[in-house]
Amino acid sequence: MTTDRNNDIDLKRYKGHISLCEIDIEGQRRLMESRVLIVGAGGLGSPVALYLAAAGVGRLGIVDPDSVSMSNLQRQIIHTTAAVGTPKGESARRAVEALNPEVEVRLYGELLTAENAALILPDYDIVVDCTDNMAARLVIDDACRALGLPYIYGAVRRWGGQLFTHIPGSAGYRDIFNPDPTVPVEDLPCAIDGVLNTVVGVVGTLQATEAVKWIVGTGDLLVNRLLTFDAITMKFEEYSLNS
Repeated sequence: MTTDRNNDIDLKRYKGHISLCEIDIEGQRRLMESRVLIVGAGGLGSPVALYLAAAGVGRLGIVDPDSVSMSNLQRQIIHTTAAVGTPKGESARRAVEALNPEVEVRLYGELLTAENAALILPDYDIVVDCTDNMAARLVIDDACRALGLPYIYGAVRRWGGQLFTHIPGSAGYRDIFNPDPTVPVEDLPCAIDGVLNTVVGVVGTLQATEAVKWIVGTGDLLVNRLLTFDAITMKFEEYSLNS
C-alpha cells in the first residue's frame, strides 16, 4: 500500500479523489475522519453505504432492525441471496468490510426513535435518511434539528424519486411534507406500491454524492432545493423551498 506518510492516506485506493482539485489530500483526510449515520440498510441505504465506504468515510453507522428477505434483493443491492434471513445490518457490514476494511462500521439493530436518536446521533457528523416511512423521517428531522446536525433526505416511489439536504436553519422534512401534523398523510412503502430498482440506485447515489460534497466542503448542496427524478421521462426537476 502506497501512503502519504504525513496523513496515512492510501494514495492508490483514493487516487480518483486525490486527483480532483476539489478534494485532493485534504478532502480525502476529511472523508477518512468523517462519521456518517445511515438510517435504513435497504434500497437507498445500499448505494449510500457502498459509495461512502468506497470513498473512505471513517465511520459508517447503520440503523436497521430488519432481516434480509428475498423480495428485498430486487433493489437492495448490498445484500445477496445467501444473506436472506440474516439481519440487514450484519449483511451490510460484511459488504462494506469486503469493499474497504479501513472503514469502521457500527450497527444499531433497532428502530430509530426519539429516545435512542438522542443517544446515537451525537456520535455522527451527518445523517443520511434512507427510510421508507413518514414516522421515521419525522424522527430524523426532529432529532437533527434538536442537535444541529445536517441530514440528507431521499425517497422513491414507482418510477420516481426526490431528495434534498438539510443544514441547520434550512427547510426540513416537517416543513415540506408535514406542516400540519393534525392532518393525516398517506404513507405507502415501495414494497407495497412498487418501485423500479434503478430509480432507487439513482437517488441513493445522489444522496451519497451530497454527503461527500458536504464532508469535503465543495459544490452547491441541495439546501432549500428539492430535486426530483422521473425515470419515465428521464427528467430532473428542481423546486425552491422556504425554510
